[in-house]
Amino acid sequence: MAERDISNNELAEMLGMHPTSISRMKTRRQFTRIDESTLNALCKALQCQPGDLMVYEPDEPKQPKTW
Repeated sequence: MAERDISNNELAEMLGMHPTSISRMKTRRQFTRIDESTLNALCKALQCQPGDLMVYEPDEPKQPKTW
C-alpha cells in the first residue's frame, strides 16, 4: 500500500470493504484463513502477487503439558 500510495480508506473502497477490516488485515500477525476472492481483489488492487502479501512461517512445536 505504501509503495502505491494507497490509504486504508482507498483500498477499502476498491475492495468494497470497511476500512476497519483493512486495518485488521494489516495488523494481524496470522490468519486462520483468507478467502480466495479477497486475496484476488487485494492482488488486483495492489498490482502484486500473493507472495508479496504473505510470508510462510512454520507452526511452533507444541509443548507437552506438564501436570
